[in-house]
Amino acid sequence: MNKMDVVGASKIRYKSHYLVALFLTSFIVVALFLTGENGSILQERESRKASYLPPSPAAENKYEEEQSGGNETAASCDLFAGKWIYDEAARATYEDGECSFMMGDYACEKYGRKDLRYRNWRWQPHRCDLPRFDGTALLEKIRGKRLVFVGDSLNRNQWTSMLCLIESSINQSSHGSVIRKDNLFVFEAMEYNATIEFYWSPLLVESNCDHPFAHRVSDRVVRISSIEKHARHWNDADIVVFDSYMWWIMPSMTILWGSFESSDAIYKKVQMHLRLYEMALNTWSDWLEVNINRTKTKLFFMSPSPTHTYGERWDVQQHCYNQSEPILKEGYWGVMSDRRMMHIVESAIEKLDKRGVRVQYLNITHLSDYRKDAHPSIYKQFYGSLSETQLADPKSYADCLHWCLPGLPDVWNQILYSYIMNS
Repeated sequence: MNKMDVVGASKIRYKSHYLVALFLTSFIVVALFLTGENGSILQERESRKASYLPPSPAAENKYEEEQSGGNETAASCDLFAGKWIYDEAARATYEDGECSFMMGDYACEKYGRKDLRYRNWRWQPHRCDLPRFDGTALLEKIRGKRLVFVGDSLNRNQWTSMLCLIESSINQSSHGSVIRKDNLFVFEAMEYNATIEFYWSPLLVESNCDHPFAHRVSDRVVRISSIEKHARHWNDADIVVFDSYMWWIMPSMTILWGSFESSDAIYKKVQMHLRLYEMALNTWSDWLEVNINRTKTKLFFMSPSPTHTYGERWDVQQHCYNQSEPILKEGYWGVMSDRRMMHIVESAIEKLDKRGVRVQYLNITHLSDYRKDAHPSIYKQFYGSLSETQLADPKSYADCLHWCLPGLPDVWNQILYSYIMNS
């Protein structure tokens, strides 16, 4: 086996994903460090200002605990409606320096973060308790099966969290057990004949951003009706967890009709990113309807993971740099999570359900929006030299998109774990 194909889990290094999307306002310079998801957020901000939708009462999730007739079971409880509680006794089940799968992108303590209070905030649903993650039980549940995360670096963030949680549960190192096959990264639990995989496909459909490392491009090109190149790698999976959001937030993208290799291919730049997102999800939906094994495969779609560069309004800065506390205002909703795009996903899932394909939408956006304290910020591995200008202004290179591990994605996985175990 080629050494390039064997990724020692403690040596997984991703050689790209260092870009800084700088966008200017009248009074401040705000930077968003993204792993390849470098969008023109300022232009997108202007396009969304006029159509910004205030939270509906339902979206604000303002449930009154006294309305509960008792503590519900996790199977029937709304795990997404709750609040963050600081719990000094709540300890992470793993350390970033001990997990064999940890990447420098998420190892905040290793790269200098001293304030670790972000690990002690516990998500408490209003009417039940979040189930404890049991890696051994999960492996037993997926014995002989494939669990595949499909999407972008936020999904990879969650996949890494899942592997660290499992490793800590079984209390043994899994060094050297991740194998790369092009876009696919495979962890095999040989004792259970099970795999937990990550497949890089940030736009779901085919694009010029499909290389898992070399995807830093100035003009994103998508084959909006082509998904088979990717889908054939997860069409026989037993559980698939999708995400796709951040890569679509661009003022314009280019649609390709034909192949990238064809001299007769037609390219057209389009500015309607919402329509493009809808078209891509239609392609995804059509593929699922025809190809997915409805009696075998369980499907999940993760709602957008929020960033923290603006607050409740576009003129309110809410940068993650130097933040050590969550937002505690109940019903808070930042503007960086586009609910129009969320509605497009929800509509696609509803249509699929009517066509006999069940996709569970895990709406982690609102509970995550409170956690401005949980991003890596400047505490991560940087693979290139930072300029003096950047070093003088940490906000210019702070990562306010991804999440420290251990941290928030562990909660996402607790929720996913509950759904899998109760299925």
